[in-house]
Amino acid sequence: MMIDTSPTAGMQRSLRQCLSSMAALLYHHGHVLETVSIPHRGLDRKDVANLSSASSEWQTCQKVLVNSDAASWNEHNRLVLTPLGRELLFDMFGEGAADCA
Repeated sequence: MMIDTSPTAGMQRSLRQCLSSMAALLYHHGHVLETVSIPHRGLDRKDVANLSSASSEWQTCQKVLVNSDAASWNEHNRLVLTPLGRELLFDMFGEGAADCA
């Protein structure tokens, strides 16, 4: 078995780890995945600040997701997953997790 050690593989592992951590943190703070997976919803600055206060892991994951273009701030100034982030979320958690309908 060959292990992929390319930079792309490393980035994808990091993104998946951050998405997994993000999902757990959202759940523990009363949010659902659809909060960030539906483009017109998202987390407002207050929710992001609360999550950052509750966990230093959130800040790191948020930075990784935004810097890798897996998350961004929408036109309502809310943090949401981009198509890349939703695709990875769907791949990890199944169809309902990233359903944008």
